[in-house]
Amino acid sequence: MIGDNNDKRRGSVNSMKSASDLRGVAGGGGGGGGGLGLNNAAYINEGLSDSTMSVQQPDSEFVGSNDFILVENDKKHSKKEAIKSIVPWMKRKAERAFTKKMLYRRLPILNWLPKYNSADAIGDLVAGITVGLTVIPQSLAYSNVAGLPAEYGLYGSFLGCFVYIILGSCKDVPMGPTAIASLLTFQAVSGRGPAHAILLCFLTGVLELLMGLLGLGFIIDFVSGPVSSGFTSAAALIIVTSQIKDILAIKVKGATFTEQWISIFSEIHKSSIWDAVLGISCIAVLLIMRIVATIKIGPSNVPENEKCPAENKPTLFHKLVNKFLWVFGTSRNAILVVIGGCIGYSFYINGEPPFKLIGDIPAGMPEFKLPPFSTVKDNATVTFPEMVSDLGSGIVVVALIALLENIAICKAFANGKTVDATQELIAIGLCNIANSFVQGFPGTGSLSRSAVNNASGVRTPFGCFYTGILVIVALLFFTPYFFYVPKAALAAVIIAAVVFMVEVKVVKPMWRTKKSDLIPGLGTFIACLTLPLEIGILIGIGVNLLFILYHAARPKITVETLTTRTGIDYLMLTPDRCLIFPSVDYVRNLVTKHSIRQAAPAVIDCSHIYGADYTAATVIETLTKDFAGRDQPLIFYNLKPSVCAVFEGLSPKEFIVCYTEEDLDRILKTKTDYKLKGVVTS
Repeated sequence: MIGDNNDKRRGSVNSMKSASDLRGVAGGGGGGGGGLGLNNAAYINEGLSDSTMSVQQPDSEFVGSNDFILVENDKKHSKKEAIKSIVPWMKRKAERAFTKKMLYRRLPILNWLPKYNSADAIGDLVAGITVGLTVIPQSLAYSNVAGLPAEYGLYGSFLGCFVYIILGSCKDVPMGPTAIASLLTFQAVSGRGPAHAILLCFLTGVLELLMGLLGLGFIIDFVSGPVSSGFTSAAALIIVTSQIKDILAIKVKGATFTEQWISIFSEIHKSSIWDAVLGISCIAVLLIMRIVATIKIGPSNVPENEKCPAENKPTLFHKLVNKFLWVFGTSRNAILVVIGGCIGYSFYINGEPPFKLIGDIPAGMPEFKLPPFSTVKDNATVTFPEMVSDLGSGIVVVALIALLENIAICKAFANGKTVDATQELIAIGLCNIANSFVQGFPGTGSLSRSAVNNASGVRTPFGCFYTGILVIVALLFFTPYFFYVPKAALAAVIIAAVVFMVEVKVVKPMWRTKKSDLIPGLGTFIACLTLPLEIGILIGIGVNLLFILYHAARPKITVETLTTRTGIDYLMLTPDRCLIFPSVDYVRNLVTKHSIRQAAPAVIDCSHIYGADYTAATVIETLTKDFAGRDQPLIFYNLKPSVCAVFEGLSPKEFIVCYTEEDLDRILKTKTDYKLKGVVTS
């Protein structure tokens, strides 16, 4: 790598066109070169007190970032002036908020409603009814997961659908109860009753709405893929475990995975064989029907617009049979509930049924009223602050996980389009607020129902209208018949749905790509199984942030020995990221170690350093002193003006900056007579 005609040289940056440009970028330096006698090459900052130049001249052509530049302003403003300055700011914000573009962003219905046609209406009708047949049995089952009576699942499945039509930005999202939201509701409410769950729905919606208005949708970016997979998998196992009690017809206590299994083993001798046989049979039937939905007969993989012989195209009979199999398999939950209700009814009219039934469900629509801001328990009034204290961190966790679920759905069906997390926060926030007025518990978009919605050919969010209407019809006319549905059948619906949420398939690609990602994923999974879910996901996020901080604290540094055109050897060190407080000592030690070992001038390529802080400035000051004490040149190459200003804040000694390869050659040539002091070579 060393030679007189060495071709491995650093790429040069456009040189400064004048001495004032150079001094303006580098921060001054008196006569343009200090003791080096160089005109336009660089400067040596012997102390900012000797400099008469500003940090950047008005005619400078060097364009850089202004980040990290501190500006002191001694001018004092009165309170009256401060208030006056707020008025123009508020006016600008208002003008920006009430534009036509913003209106269309905040009311997505304005984008698709003017173009709505008959094809859209047919697609939405089919998809809405199909999803409705799925959401009714699921909402009954998810009420059980949340520890609430069955009717509360239906109450939270229709009004939110109507609100999402206006505000939702994703056509595939059907609002309503979900498995994970129901589980989080169960852990937050902790058996305190429906009043706490309804208030949780309201407060969750308010928090989501505020986060949306403040533009805090980026918060979910701190939940990485491995953490999300670990959380989802653990939640799926906890949900399956929570339904074992209805499969075995026993009472189970505990909120975490381990607590529930301990309770199951202690009560398993009381299990009912009838419920167990019915539950296991229902799970098997649902899994078989799930496979039936994927069966296709006749020719496959033939595009409709492709010209090919008629015998190679599916016939009308093939299409009808395939459509029937798909509808039959997709409607498996509704079919199972109907058959289970018939079985329960047949046993009930002939005596006491051998398995547990859902029981009475109030008929009709729920009363539209404010959420309960107080409640009565054991002849004592529980006030609003006490209820909020009871719910605790569950309010925040339910809101964030609901957003995480919803954004995951939007991204899955976005087809490359951008997802507006802020708008989705506003939408699901107002949906939950609306649901709380009809006694619903927290909900969000369901991935399984979204898949059904997409496969059914939904065209716009108006498909939610038909889903909501179907739920209202069920509340008005079919609630008496839900009495006969066995609890084991509803438990089977949940188990067959969430068992596929265990993301085993991500382990292998994660192992192949980056094995260290398994640590936060596995850590989240174990923490969520052994601790409450909100603590488990916080641990997972914390572990992931530690990895990020470690990565920031240990930047990669490329070390090369290069030769100038005049034959001078020097050490080029290139950090690959910004210099901030966790990493500066590490970088300093590496620079010092390699420069002493090589006994050559050191050049730090700052092309990738876009920011620095006070700690970095102090370390750079110490580093320049060390090199000056050994009489060993240290040169900063291609340093950004904003970073240069941070470093100059402490007036480092022998602070040399250059921006072109020619300047670097001249500086090193003038320094060839340096003598190392106390250098230990390896």
